[in-house]
Amino acid sequence: MDFKLNEDQQIFHNTVTRFARTELAPKASERAASEDYPWDVAAKFADMGLLGILFAEEDGGMGGSLVEAILAIQAVAQACPKSGDVIQAANFGPVRTFVEYATSEQKARYLSDILAGKALISLGMTEPDAGSAVTELATTAMAEGDDFIINGTKIFGTHSSLANLFLVYVRFGPGTDGIGSVLIERGTPGFEIGRPSAFMNGEDWSPLYFDNVRIPKENVLLGAGGFRKQIAGFNVERLGNAARAVAVGRHAFTLARDHALTRKQFGRPLSEFQGLQWKFAEMELKLEAAQLLLMRAAVNSAGGIALGA
Repeated sequence: MDFKLNEDQQIFHNTVTRFARTELAPKASERAASEDYPWDVAAKFADMGLLGILFAEEDGGMGGSLVEAILAIQAVAQACPKSGDVIQAANFGPVRTFVEYATSEQKARYLSDILAGKALISLGMTEPDAGSAVTELATTAMAEGDDFIINGTKIFGTHSSLANLFLVYVRFGPGTDGIGSVLIERGTPGFEIGRPSAFMNGEDWSPLYFDNVRIPKENVLLGAGGFRKQIAGFNVERLGNAARAVAVGRHAFTLARDHALTRKQFGRPLSEFQGLQWKFAEMELKLEAAQLLLMRAAVNSAGGIALGA
């Protein structure tokens, strides 16, 4: 399989790379140490069309493929890892599920702010007593007139301490077929966002508490029976995660290599010591293998296109 970029992809990649190196790299360490979300970077990405690369133009997106989204994530993350998260959050995860299944009215209410870099959507899926066993979730959505009453708790949601909108997995009834999802806005009565905790990568998450939270039926994204549809999105979600992971690995490799080229011991650059050369060769091999696997998965996935076409 040919993984060579076609002309348009190469121009796109070069443009994003140049922007990331000149505009983002100088303050990368400062952003990494900050607890704040880089809203200023998000606004710039919105102007460049990098928020919603995967989504149709009628939804405010670029109408691109998984390949373009991966190229953008990696070009940015190699210069500023935290800014790479901005690209990922606006192309993968809950926003992708939202765009795929939301009604036109729901999109009109929420999507424009997300793609303009003014808002974030977070996923409420994992629960304290269910963990990764999503089918065991206990958060309920009980019908009451034209509304639904939500009760339960969620944890480990990326951007949950910052988000304006939450895509929450709920149980409308028993069994897997009773699971669906709803949209809940920050500030809705009965909805409490707990104290933030940090993941190992330094990003924050907050527990979400739903105590008789009343939402209109218009806020149902996928009703009972929607579980299989929304969970299928995680197949593609892995590509966004992998893209940023490989890019951050490449960023770390570059920093280490540059240090080895300039740091001297015993009157010689570290890069001249054979033991270190072996380590760098092994790191390069693993990064190249990971990148090839990532690109093969992207072009073979729904929405991917053949490179070099």
